[in-house]
Amino acid sequence: MSEVQEMVKILADKHGRKRESLLPILQGVVEKQRCLSQEAMNEIAHQLDISTAQVFGTATFYAFLDTEPRGKYVIRVCKSIIAEMKGKKEIIKALERLLKIKVGQTTPDNMFSLLETNDIGWSDQEPSMLINEIPYTNLTFEKVDSIINEYRFK
Repeated sequence: MSEVQEMVKILADKHGRKRESLLPILQGVVEKQRCLSQEAMNEIAHQLDISTAQVFGTATFYAFLDTEPRGKYVIRVCKSIIAEMKGKKEIIKALERLLKIKVGQTTPDNMFSLLETNDIGWSDQEPSMLINEIPYTNLTFEKVDSIINEYRFK
């Protein structure tokens, strides 16, 4: 049994093998591996006795379930209309300059991935972003520069 198969089996033992167990298992795999590999999705389908297409469909529906490798720190900038009105474009430009990548890319050292995502729940404090699960709000260029430098030296 491969390492991925073993991990999925443990998650299925923990969460159950019913259709409603799919999302917690997917989240568990992403937490452990930072993305959902084809092998993991195949094994989840096997463990839950559903099609791989159902697993893939669910995985690709949710923005936080990555199906491709991402950096150690995944930066998700809110792209809501409120964020747009409050300066999201400038924050994206600042992040692209600081990281030397474009939205959708990962730095060559696999340290950072930069993504845009739908509303992350901080509309009253836009522009905002998440780095992994940690929210940062009321962003300015100076604040973004300071935050990125903290992560670079962790």
